[in-house]
Amino acid sequence: MPIRRFGGHRSLVSNSQPAKLSYGFTKMNISRGGYRVFSANSTTACTELAKKITERLGVELGKSVVYQESNSETRVDVKESVRGQDIFIIQTIPRDVNTAIMELLVMAYALKTSCAKNIIGVIPYFPYSKQCKMRKRGSIVCKLLASMLAKAGLTHIITMDLHQKEIQGFFTFPVDNLRASPFLIQYIQEEIPDYRNAIIVAKSPSAAKRAQSYAERLRLGLAVMHGEANCSESDMADGRQSPPLSRTTTGHTGLELPLMMAKEKPPITVVGDVGGRIAIIIDDIIDDVEDFIAAAEILKERGAYKIYIMATHGLLSADGPRLIEESAIDEVVVTNTVPHEVQKLQCPKIKTVDVSMILAEAIRRIHNGESMAYLFRNIAVDD
Repeated sequence: MPIRRFGGHRSLVSNSQPAKLSYGFTKMNISRGGYRVFSANSTTACTELAKKITERLGVELGKSVVYQESNSETRVDVKESVRGQDIFIIQTIPRDVNTAIMELLVMAYALKTSCAKNIIGVIPYFPYSKQCKMRKRGSIVCKLLASMLAKAGLTHIITMDLHQKEIQGFFTFPVDNLRASPFLIQYIQEEIPDYRNAIIVAKSPSAAKRAQSYAERLRLGLAVMHGEANCSESDMADGRQSPPLSRTTTGHTGLELPLMMAKEKPPITVVGDVGGRIAIIIDDIIDDVEDFIAAAEILKERGAYKIYIMATHGLLSADGPRLIEESAIDEVVVTNTVPHEVQKLQCPKIKTVDVSMILAEAIRRIHNGESMAYLFRNIAVDD
């Protein structure tokens, strides 16, 4: 009696040796059953990264429709069976952050109710990551978002260069925080002429550990900037204006609290010699560019003859591209964790490094139950 097979398909895998790619990975041409890759974006520009990842995996992008109703409600229709499979949802975050979050939540819940085995979110730039600390009477929005993702059905997250590594503790399921530093370091070595004459710069003491990690692997010197050019909007957020300027008594008569001095930052100073050097500023996010431009001007005054900025996530909001084009910055290098093709048209100084390779390899390893340690080799704790 003939055996009937339902839903079977074969992958055509060449017997020839797989093509070698940089960073030690090999091109994957795997189309095995048991997992699907979907994009949760409703805009074409945001699906480019998902297409690159599926090309490296050798699979097709899952069939789904994500769109906005006339009343701005998000609707998701999954067009194929996902029962009992590992599902990877790739969600890049455009300027409309809240819509992207709703798209991810609705798709995750749709897959959960369709009996997917595991739902893994691939979120290269994790939104609201800067709101991971309590500010006065505010809230830790990043923790709220982590709870929402878990409730929607996600069982695992792949992300890249979280703003604070402690964010991983907000989740009740595994989080793989990949690093973009190998790709950015390779760009420095291959694309910056005479990079041996460069110096790695941290534009604030909080970025010093990350910059030190780059400096040690490139065998370069380190400079740290401290202070600020003028008062910014963060003044109120960091509490420097919150203590009263005079002693006040409240509650019991005669109770006096110690006088708290308001925080005050000095003008920008540079610890380290940048004269006659190429200055490479390292950070994880470049959004509002005013601080970077102020840092570049100071470095130029101190004798640096070229200024590069390296960041994982290039949000480049508002007039960022125009301000960069008019500034002393020579080049801004970011990865494609966030779509920024429009900003590149406005500013030719913006360059992109592709990180789809490591994201595709992470997907393959998670589905096959392989160790992720290889993706973190030679990565320092402070990176």
